[in-house]
Amino acid sequence: VQLQASGGGWVQAGGSLRLSCAASGSTFRNYAMGWFRQAPGEEREFVAAISRSGYTTSYADFVKGRFTISRDNAKLTVYLQMNNLKPEDTATYYCAAGLSLGSTVITYGYWGQGTLVTVSS
Repeated sequence: VQLQASGGGWVQAGGSLRLSCAASGSTFRNYAMGWFRQAPGEEREFVAAISRSGYTTSYADFVKGRFTISRDNAKLTVYLQMNNLKPEDTATYYCAAGLSLGSTVITYGYWGQGTLVTVSS
């Protein structure tokens, strides 16, 4: 499966952005999907994940209550709605596909190219 992330940009603290990740191929519904982020000089970290059906979601503690992950299997797309953004959310955000729901990088075998989110104070 090939993944294409989009929707990043510049926003002031307290603002919102919605990231999208479009997948190619009819096997999209067979994959759990995750969002990760990586700030300069930092390791890639887990943000959120969603099961193949969309019924189960998982979030990192630092985004709970602010970010929402969702998916539309008919549109082969997963979304990350980000509200109340903070400067520390500044990073390149990556979507990923894997055969199981998880919060570690090695869970996911397919990665998109990343989209940059910049939050100014």
